Amino acid sequence: MLVVDDSETIRRSAEIFLKQSGFEVILSSDGFDALAKICDHHPDLILVDIMMPKLDGYQTCHIVKQNPAYANTPIIMLSSKDGVFDRARGRIAGSDQYLTKPFTRDGLLTAVNTQLSTQLITQRNAQSKATAS
Repeated sequence: MLVVDDSETIRRSAEIFLKQSGFEVILSSDGFDALAKICDHHPDLILVDIMMPKLDGYQTCHIVKQNPAYANTPIIMLSSKDGVFDRARGRIAGSDQYLTKPFTRDGLLTAVNTQLSTQLITQRNAQSKATAS
């Protein structure tokens, strides 16, 4: 799992919550570094902040989703903004879910588990279709 946020506090909070729940966590402080880490580690899920210097979360999400190797990787957008426009823009960029900061441990884990469960179901359905063909 990759956590991308320019705030060290948010990165560390997410890391602690996720590691306590048994997840392997990779941290990144900006979109460019995240893209390199995605290629190196192939995370099962990406949490990405919207407002970051250099390459923002929308751009990062869009680039990841345009790559066929990572198009099905769930992306949860993180933001302190909770407006309809921000959520819609995240969906347009390809995000799978939107989580408002500051998040709670339970809120983060619920979002992560929801996306991982959805991803597993999608993979199983794809395998069933491939086997049936």
